[in-house]
Amino acid sequence: QVQLVESGGGLVQAGGSLRLSCATSGRSFSIYVIGWFREAPGKEREFVAAVNWSGSRPYYGDSVKGRVTISRDNGKNTVYLQMNSLKPEDAAVYYCAASRAGGTSRYDYAYWGQGTQVTVSS
Repeated sequence: QVQLVESGGGLVQAGGSLRLSCATSGRSFSIYVIGWFREAPGKEREFVAAVNWSGSRPYYGDSVKGRVTISRDNGKNTVYLQMNSLKPEDAAVYYCAASRAGGTSRYDYAYWGQGTQVTVSS
């Protein structure tokens, strides 16, 4: 069992940057892969990034590759999503989630936060 709470969303100009945080609690946090997904109105929930227990194997969705960095601070039980060069199409509610095995599908993740809104203006 793990609880997740996202923060750091807001309004940013296109081309700008934003860092999201996923604060976690619960037992055995370090065993989970933590992923980030996003969901825009009328669109499917989309994989953004994930990182394994040690932080040594991050991986990213094609739409954000090269613009996003995921990192993990196990001492703070927190995962970060640094987003740069933001585009209007990046606007969405961003969710963090926990998985025992990881993956790029929402169905690979059993635990979810409530989301944080990211808005990108042009």
